[in-house]
Order: sequence, then C-alpha cells, then structure tokens
Amino acid sequence: MKTDTKVLKLVRKTESSSTTEAPEQEAEMGMAPGPTSVPLTPEPEIEQRPRPAPMPAPKPVPSPAPRAGDLPDHKLLLEMYRTMYLSRRVDDKEIQLKGQNRIFFQISGAGHEAILVAAGMVLKPSYDWFYPYYRDRALCLQLGMTPLEMLLSAVGAEADPNSHGRQMPSHWGHSKLNIVSQSSPTGTQCLQAVGCAEASYRAQLVPELQKRIGSFQKDEVTYVSLGDGTSSEGEFWEALNTACNFKLPVLFLLEDNGYAISVPVEVQTAGGDVSKLIENFPSLYLQRCDGTDPIESLEVMRRAVDYCRRRQGPAFVHAKVIRPYSHSLSDDEKLYRSDEERASDAERDPVKRFGALLIDEGVIDQAGLQKIKDEIDREVNEAADAALASPQPAKETATQFVFSPDVDPCSKEFDTEDRVQLSGNAGTMVDLINRCLDTEMARDPRIVIFGEDVADCSKEQYLETVKGKGGVFKVTANLQRKYGGARVFNSPLAEANIVGRAIGMATRGLKPVVEIQFFDYIWPAMHQIRNELAVMRWRSGNDWKSPVVMRVPVGGYLKGGAVYHSQSGVSTFTQIPGLRVIYPSNALDANGLLRTAIRCDDPVLFLEHKHLYRQAYNKSQYPGEDFMIPFGKAKKVREGTDISIITYGALVQRSLVAAKQMEQEGVSVEIIDLRSLVPFDWKAIEETVKKTNRVIVAHEDSLSFGYGAEIVARITDELFEYLDAPVKRVCALDTFVAYAPLVEDAILPQSSDVAKAIAELKSY
Repeated sequence: MKTDTKVLKLVRKTESSSTTEAPEQEAEMGMAPGPTSVPLTPEPEIEQRPRPAPMPAPKPVPSPAPRAGDLPDHKLLLEMYRTMYLSRRVDDKEIQLKGQNRIFFQISGAGHEAILVAAGMVLKPSYDWFYPYYRDRALCLQLGMTPLEMLLSAVGAEADPNSHGRQMPSHWGHSKLNIVSQSSPTGTQCLQAVGCAEASYRAQLVPELQKRIGSFQKDEVTYVSLGDGTSSEGEFWEALNTACNFKLPVLFLLEDNGYAISVPVEVQTAGGDVSKLIENFPSLYLQRCDGTDPIESLEVMRRAVDYCRRRQGPAFVHAKVIRPYSHSLSDDEKLYRSDEERASDAERDPVKRFGALLIDEGVIDQAGLQKIKDEIDREVNEAADAALASPQPAKETATQFVFSPDVDPCSKEFDTEDRVQLSGNAGTMVDLINRCLDTEMARDPRIVIFGEDVADCSKEQYLETVKGKGGVFKVTANLQRKYGGARVFNSPLAEANIVGRAIGMATRGLKPVVEIQFFDYIWPAMHQIRNELAVMRWRSGNDWKSPVVMRVPVGGYLKGGAVYHSQSGVSTFTQIPGLRVIYPSNALDANGLLRTAIRCDDPVLFLEHKHLYRQAYNKSQYPGEDFMIPFGKAKKVREGTDISIITYGALVQRSLVAAKQMEQEGVSVEIIDLRSLVPFDWKAIEETVKKTNRVIVAHEDSLSFGYGAEIVARITDELFEYLDAPVKRVCALDTFVAYAPLVEDAILPQSSDVAKAIAELKSY
C-alpha cells in the first residue's frame, strides 16, 4: 500500500488549515459541527485533465476556524477505520441472518467502504443532499445512520427509517439526514439528484424561493452515486448533460467494482472506462482514485466537494473499488469469476489493508485495533437482537400513503363549482389552461414550468423582437415573458429528463408543472413515472413526496396525426397506484381541474385532448382565480331516462351528437362525463345505472384492456341486478391510428358508432 507517507501529511494538512479564521467564517462557509466532519481546506489549484476549454481553478476558500468538535489526527484515522469496519460487520450480520432465514434479502457494500467513508466525512448530513445507491452502507453510517436502523430495514420493521418495512434492505432513505428515498431501478436517481440541485440553483435566481424549499444552503452539494453498470443507462448521461449545462453542484460518485452482476465493465462500456468517455463534458471536474484507499479517497473527495461548493460546476469521481462478495445473496459470483480474479480483489480489501496500515504507522497497536473490533461486534449483535424484536407494520397499513393523507383533492375544500361566477369573453381550452397557469404562478412562486418548447424564447435577448413559441399548442404562451426564464424554461428533448428533474425539485418543495409535448412520446419517462414519481410517498412511508403535475396533450381526431400523434393509452397510467389521472372535455373543466391539480399534494397526469384545444363548442368565460373542481366528481352533461353513456374526453361531444340524433327516434339518453379517471365518481355511475338500467361506456382508448373495461367490470359486479341489458362499449379498434383520414375515421369511435350502440341497446 503506497500511502504510508501520506497519512501524517494528510493529518498535518488538515490540522494546519484549522487555525486562523473567526468562528463567523465557519457559519458562513456552512461547516457542520461534529466529530466526523473534515474541515474544508484551501487548495492552491485543483488539477484538471487537459481538455479543449479548461475550467479555471476554483478560488481559494478561507480556512474555517478551529472548533471543539475537530478531531486530532489519530482520532480522525481511527474514526474512518471504525466506520469501515462497522459497515463490513453489518453486512456480515445480515448475511448470517439471511442464512438463518430471519431476513429475506441481502446486498452488501463490501469493498466500497473506503471511498464512501471519505465521502461521508467531507459532506454534511442534514445540510447536503444525498441520492445513494444500494452499495452505500458506509456512507450512510458515516452520515449518522445507525446499525440498528439498517437492521430494522433488513427485518422489515415498521420502525425502519428507510422505508418503514416497505422496501428491500439497502434501499436507503432518512429524512432527518437528507437521504432521499432510493428505489431499485439503477440510474433513475441521477436525474432526481440533478433536479434536487436545480431547486437550489433556481432559488438563487428567485430569492423568494430560498425560504420555501427544504433546507436551502447557498453552498450545499447534492451527492449521487452509481455503479459501473448503471453508467450504461441513458438517464445517467441525461443527468450529466443537464448538470454540466447549468453548472449544478452535483457530486457524481462512480463506484466501479468491475461488474454489473455478472457483466464486466469492458462489456458494459466502450473501452472499459466510463470516465474516459465523459472527460470533455464542460465544467465537469473529473477525478480518478483508488477507492479502496481511504487516504487517497479522502483527498480526492475533499477536492471534488470543494469544487462543487464554490459553484464551479459538477464533479465526477471515478473510484475503482472491489466486490469481495457476490452481487447479492441471490447471486453466486463463482459461476462467472475466476479464482485468480477473486483472489486479486481480496488482496485489495480496504478494511484489512487500512487496519494493517494504522498498525504499521503507529496510529494504534494490535490490541487497540482488536478492542475497536470487539466493541463494534457487540454493537452490531445488540442491534440485530433489537431489530429482530421490533414488530413489522400492521396489515392494515398496506394502503396508507398511496396518496397524501393531509390534502384531499376530492374534498369539498376543492369544490367551488356551484358558486362559480363567469366573466369576460369566452375562451378556448387553451385560453383557460393558460389563464390558470398564469394566476397560479402569480399566487405561488414555487411553481416552475418546463418542458420541450414551453418557453417563449430561450435566448431571452430576443424576446422583444420575436413573437415567442410558448409550446407547440401555445398553451404556455407569454408565461416566460411575465415570470422570467428562471421559472419558465425549455428542457432538452428528453422526457425522462423532464420528469426525473421535476421529482427532484418537488422533493425540495418546488411545484413543477411540466409538459410532455405529446402523449405518444411519454414512454421514455415511464421509469420515472411508474417507479419513482407515483411510489415516492408510499415507499418512504410518507417521509418523502413528489407532487408533480404533468400536462400531456393526448388523443386523435387530428386528420394527419397518424400513429405517433394520436395515442390514447390512458389505461397504462390509470392502473398505477399513487398517480392521479385527470381528463377534462371542455375549457371550464380544464381550468378548474388544473387548479386542483396544482394545489393538491399528489402527482397528477393531466391529459389535454389536442382536438378539444380550440373547439368553439367547449369554450367558456373565465371562472375566477379560485375556481376548482374536485377530483372524483363526474358531471352530468345531459339528462336522460332510457340509456346512460359513461364517457370522457373527445367522446363527450360525440356522445352528445349521437344522443340528440337518437332523441328524434324517441330514445332519452343520459350522459356522464367522468372528467377524473383516477379517482372516478362511482356514486354518479351508480345513480345513472339505477336510473336507466342500460349502460354504454364510450372512450377513445382501444376496446381490449382499455379504461372502460374496469368501469364495465365494476358495474356488472356491483350493479348487476339493476341491468336490463348487457353493458356495451364504444371504443377504438385494437390497432393503431392511421394517417389516411378514411382509415382514421374507421379506427376511432365516431358519433355514428355511439348512435348505433344506443339503438342496439334500446332494442335488446
């Protein structure tokens, strides 16, 4: 180990940097007191790899004043060893418990301890923000998580602060330490970390936000870690792109142990070295280190964190580590790794090497080191006993926190529909959505709007000379002019980037209202929507939330929309727990429902039918700045006695046309516009079924497995005795929407199809 002479040099350097400045300087630099913090030290120049346009070296940071909590040299080194050994012993204890069938899953951080303890020493819990991945046990311990808290997670205890028994072990989360709830998908955390840092960035552009977002600090850093396999995910590259574009203070830590389960890095990555592929990202401070060497790791991590705190841009640390255990206890690395390779890794074991170094350097003797080990072993055993005795959550808690327990958008608090006062000229759906966004942005400075093309003009110097874009449908027109580019801005053409960043911002307390330009292109964001946005509150036991509003133009009837501008697959989203799905059919409803979506505390998919944006028949005067329609409240748009049509979106108008036509033949048709798909108004459905005893469910989605299938199933299950005929469906064909108008008309349900269904049902 080539760090012998570095030990005392590092310690002297650390001690000498803590002797000159006044205590006020410490607070100014945001130093967090505590025995495990390493003071920031002035660096003469941060070395950078040659690149076409090198960044200037960061300005020196004044040395913080000495404080009582600072560790002397040997204690600092022993604290590092203690956490490294503790991390390994918790891993070993979990492996033992899994072998005894007392826990149900195990994935270790073994071999990664040195770089992670170093990261924990230079970052500050409850001050900086953390998006770890499952190997980051040593980091979480260094930040203040206890062995008991980790073992509570392993046994699935209700008291587990990571997820309250809802996630696998090593899915870290701790609200008091600013460790944001982690999920299993690899790479999704990178965009959320960027969004978290971006919230702080935008708070510096809009000062009134600084008291409105969580734990704002002017020099805070957002940490995000990943493995070498995760670097293959597109969302990792999207995150790097945005972090560098805005020079965000994000510290990316790549823990490269050479394997993504069984796939070696040379198969994952061209050239086998991720950092070589990213070295030309502008403003990115790139460092490589031996992540099994705690001294080298500490030096490198300190420089990287300093760079971020000085707001020079993001930093990327590529740490080469080892994986002495299999990927998890569900894996056996002997099946794909040679004995020689595994033996070579064992020689670089950071815990064993660092312990030997401390003895060689005279920091501690063998007896003293053994005493530390014995103390930790007792601590871990006691924690395991306490965890095993801790109760699991009650069965009745299963459905808690799917949605907000505090803000109910279905309540009377959100219902001003009966006392609405309309005024002014009638506007289209586009007009009233725009007006709602305008007044809500004026009311709440936390609202930020972004997406593809939503700004008037990204090059703000041209705003006075161009008309402005404001979205491809002009829904966000003039909002950037009024509220500035810090609150209304364009995103890259990357849907996961939009949603992932929004999740990170919402976690900090901003209220992102984002636009996915077309429903047809929402699918790259599906990981972020299904596995992150919708489940954040539930998986963390209500410790974290992400109330993002996603505005999405949807639907066909465009004449030329074809396959990729006419999709209506709402059932894919309505079956996701934790996601509200709203679908207005007219301008007034769009205004009131969007306001509810913005003011509620849950993630909302707000679907806006493109064909309805500018139809004259659904115009409305303006209802006022506090007009809201509660979720789960359907609207009876036509009274009838013979047949009920339950519908939403573009089929509302088509059903009205068909109902008027069939009225001439003596059939009285009642029409219910659901407006809200999750939740839907079962009471309104129940009332209309009991009234007419004949039901049609009509929607633009495809027939098989479409949204209407759920409505039909529940009617036949709970209201069968009230039916005088089978429930009929009027839906799109089970195919894609064609470009040719005649074929499109045949695929999508028309008024004539509804009229035909009415006639058939009446004559049954």
